[in-house]
Amino acid sequence: MPQKISLNLRPGDQTSFRVQVRQVEDYPVDLYYLMDLSLSMNDDLDNIRNLGTKLAEEMRKLTSNFRLGFGSFVDKNISPFSYTAPRYQNNPCIGYKLFPNCVPSFGFRHLLSLTDKVDRFNEEVQKQKVSRNRDAPEGGFDAILQAAVCKEKIGWRKEASHLLVFTTDDVPHIALDGKLGGLVQPHDGQCHLNEANEYSASSQLDYPSLALLGEKLAENNIHLIFAVTKSHYVLYKNFTALIPGTTVEILHKDSKNIIELIVKAYNSIRSKVELTVWDSPEDVGLSFTATCQDGLSYPGLRKCGDLKIGDTVSFEVSVEARSCPAEDTSHVFTIKPAGFRDTLEVVVTYNCICGCTGWAEQESSKCSGNGTYACGLCECDPGYLGAKCECEEGANGNMYHNMCREVEGKPICSGRGECSCNQCICYESEFGNIYGSFCECDDFSCARYKGVLCSGDMDSFKDA
Repeated sequence: MPQKISLNLRPGDQTSFRVQVRQVEDYPVDLYYLMDLSLSMNDDLDNIRNLGTKLAEEMRKLTSNFRLGFGSFVDKNISPFSYTAPRYQNNPCIGYKLFPNCVPSFGFRHLLSLTDKVDRFNEEVQKQKVSRNRDAPEGGFDAILQAAVCKEKIGWRKEASHLLVFTTDDVPHIALDGKLGGLVQPHDGQCHLNEANEYSASSQLDYPSLALLGEKLAENNIHLIFAVTKSHYVLYKNFTALIPGTTVEILHKDSKNIIELIVKAYNSIRSKVELTVWDSPEDVGLSFTATCQDGLSYPGLRKCGDLKIGDTVSFEVSVEARSCPAEDTSHVFTIKPAGFRDTLEVVVTYNCICGCTGWAEQESSKCSGNGTYACGLCECDPGYLGAKCECEEGANGNMYHNMCREVEGKPICSGRGECSCNQCICYESEFGNIYGSFCECDDFSCARYKGVLCSGDMDSFKDA
């Protein structure tokens, strides 16, 4: 797909160009597994201890170049989200009879950079233990954002599909929830992993918003896969409508279906293409027409589904300039398929200068010597007015008014208009049109037959 295109438009003009997108075969895949390690996920942790080997076997049926990484999260280790009393600092599960021992709570930990050595994934998972937070929602959105923006530490490759698998059995905290813990500073969208690969701004920044997550996932070409338990499926399904390139699948309570889930989600991602637009200017109108693999055109649609590897789809993009921005202004916006690295930069410049303005006749006789003639119109000098600058402001008004009477003694402009510099400007009427040099004519005073003026033969009437 081309990387840059330039358009020059007049207001009201529309132009179109075509974008083609192809799902290539055997594309490299980077998969980062982000796991909720709160107490309720203990049985899930047991079931994924050998996930790396099994997942790699399945994914290598789809791509010969597969890498796997791992990270975990719980929640912010501040009140009211976690147990913060001194007795809970080393073991937040102390006194909890069902599970008396667990590790201290944490926000997000990056545990394994993306690697093709899947045994290391298994080894890292074997080391993990669950923790405990205080409220039901988890801090997973903090973790998603760090996994997306800490590109070097995670190890995302430029030439690969990026999959971020997010597994949880509960709802997430979202922007503004941090105020409950005194965190009023919005998330800055930056990487905050310290030398220990832990999220260092957990107790300083609020949780990220859905908009910020969507922006950072798109910037880094990441497909987010929500793997969530059935009771929370609808909530996360709603999230996918707000974050382009995101899918959601139902996770069994023990995570036994995780491999099947990931393969299904990957195939779903590879079977569709959706165009996204970033930084679209207000004075530019965009419309899309998709031509999908069936060869049919779908106006208003900018995505295609049910694709196979190797399929090519195209989109006709229509761009219309709605108005003229400030002088010498151009606007740039970006079109990209969700989750793809390729982008198309569109530069729009505006042609808001009429060609005839390059020539003008000053003190033109066509303007009574009192103005400049350009583009077929008179631009009057100060103190003059009228279509031909023939009237002088402050001159004898009675002289001008007499020119607006059909005959002496009749009302100015027949009482149906205003006199402006020897000319009648007729009033508008809800009954029809008023016209004529003295506003003496109209098209609504004649008799009607069956409700139709002049039996509908107005053209013959005017010709007569």
